[in-house]
Amino acid sequence: MLQCRHFVPSSLWQITDMAQDKTDALNPQEIRAATSLASVYALRMFGLFLVLPVLAVYAQQYPDYSKWLVGLAIGAYGLTQATLQIPMGWLSDRIGRKPVIVAGLAVFALGSWLAASAETLTVIVLGRALQGAGAIAAALMALAADLSRDEVRSKIMAAMGMSIGAAFILALMAGPLLAPLWGLSGLFAITGALAILAIGVVLFWVPDAKRVRHLAEVEVQRQGIRRVLMDSQLLRLNAGIFTLHFVLSAVFASVPLDLVNAGFAREKLAWVYVPVMLGSFALMLPAIIMAEKGRRHVPVMRLAIVFLLAAQVLWMTTSAGWLVVTGLLLFFVGFNALESMLPSVLSRVAPAASKGTALGVYSTSQFLGSFFGGASAGWLLSRGGHGPYLAAAALLAGWLLLTAGLRNPEPVATLYLYLDTGDDGRSLQRLSALQGVMEVVRTGEGAVLVRYHKERTDETSILQAVEAQRA
Repeated sequence: MLQCRHFVPSSLWQITDMAQDKTDALNPQEIRAATSLASVYALRMFGLFLVLPVLAVYAQQYPDYSKWLVGLAIGAYGLTQATLQIPMGWLSDRIGRKPVIVAGLAVFALGSWLAASAETLTVIVLGRALQGAGAIAAALMALAADLSRDEVRSKIMAAMGMSIGAAFILALMAGPLLAPLWGLSGLFAITGALAILAIGVVLFWVPDAKRVRHLAEVEVQRQGIRRVLMDSQLLRLNAGIFTLHFVLSAVFASVPLDLVNAGFAREKLAWVYVPVMLGSFALMLPAIIMAEKGRRHVPVMRLAIVFLLAAQVLWMTTSAGWLVVTGLLLFFVGFNALESMLPSVLSRVAPAASKGTALGVYSTSQFLGSFFGGASAGWLLSRGGHGPYLAAAALLAGWLLLTAGLRNPEPVATLYLYLDTGDDGRSLQRLSALQGVMEVVRTGEGAVLVRYHKERTDETSILQAVEAQRA
């Protein structure tokens, strides 16, 4: 989003806190906040996904092994994440961000070590569920808001999002490399150690916030949930992320077994995943660039869904090793593209006054998809046949149909102004009435967020209109 560098001084439009830097460049504290919080996210997500590509094949060593339990182990964290994410965010409002984040990471570490010490697959399921109970995403986002100015917040959020994507890709490549050396127990132990390292980052690197800020951009608000759930565009995006992570969990309950059955030794799976992930990333980038530059998000999303569908068809119709790998490449081209585009589209579509709520519902949908995808895939695999792939294909076909009503996001930019805290609200009404202005939201401390259509107006025109109204 375009961030404003200009502010309008007058008797009505006052610059508050003149000593504060109002540029859109990160100051030293914000740089420290961005790098440290991104590191916490990356350490946690790397550990969470480290076992994903190998769990289905290495779980066969446990005496109570069953495909049903494998599916539960893959998806269990999603249920507790979905259940506790919003309550943990609210708790951070009451007792502070850092105590909630540290406690969540400690719970995540305990879950990891419970799974590392497990002698049965059932205990691994419990460990994965306990990992998910350390639901700190909302508190981390809120802390990022506490430590940043309005003008640069999107940059810090982008850094955190990039760290998640990088951690996911690295984990899917590292898991198959490390599993032959230390097994599942070793991977879970590494995950727990990384969580403790993340606690150290929180305590000694993340800056202390001077205050708790309540911002619609990052926090879930009860009164906004109905509005978000009734928005047809947001519903399509929430259904999409549910489907995407349902399919991801279902695939990792099934494909590793198919690779082994096709003749790939489980100790050599890294030599499948590493080139597939690197190749999919290279093939995905042009599509993302085309979507962003040409505002063709919906056509590119549809193509990515077709890639996911093609992968399911390949896996249902062949057991040849090279075709299973081809399906994996198609899958990750589509998955990586959609995982990047969906939150980008959501951030543009969601109303500024309910953006935190929209993100909360979106994340909850994602985690529920992970749980139901793993659990249903395990149950279907236990009954034989290609059940997980059929279920995934059915959901993907339904999602493809839903995109018929999805619109490409408008070219929207954001401008921040600082109002006299004594203003009676008339200035907000005048701002809302300006040509091209889509939304005006007071964000606290005299700050006002203005979203406007870049093809109908621009920053200079809005500022000139404000000056004219003042005169």
